[in-house]
Amino acid sequence: MAIHSTLGQTETHSLIGSDKIEGAAVYRSNGVKIGNIKRVMIDEATGKVAYAVMSFGGFMGIGEDYYPVPWSLLTYNPRFEGYEISISEEQLKGGPKYTSPQTWDWKGRGYTVDDYYRVPPYWTT
Repeated sequence: MAIHSTLGQTETHSLIGSDKIEGAAVYRSNGVKIGNIKRVMIDEATGKVAYAVMSFGGFMGIGEDYYPVPWSLLTYNPRFEGYEISISEEQLKGGPKYTSPQTWDWKGRGYTVDDYYRVPPYWTT
């Protein structure tokens, strides 16, 4: 697939580089920004995107919390030029979180993120 001149060098009409996703804004359906994508977690064996780790809170990166959410809950919305998620603030804040990237614990399948958000595990879809 050819890269089109109107797109960035790491993009096609159906593919996007990870550098464009990390740092992207996340919005509610009403257009209110709730955070940014800090990291994308990809299954090494299958290449499937499993989770987006969202960051929000804090000031200028200090005091941020990191919330992994199933990738399947995010939808790119060109109107916002960012990703849209349809979960409440209470649900997000009550979900699994970490206070720093050093405390992220990704010990394989069966992790509670999928259970918490009541979605099928990424490796089954």
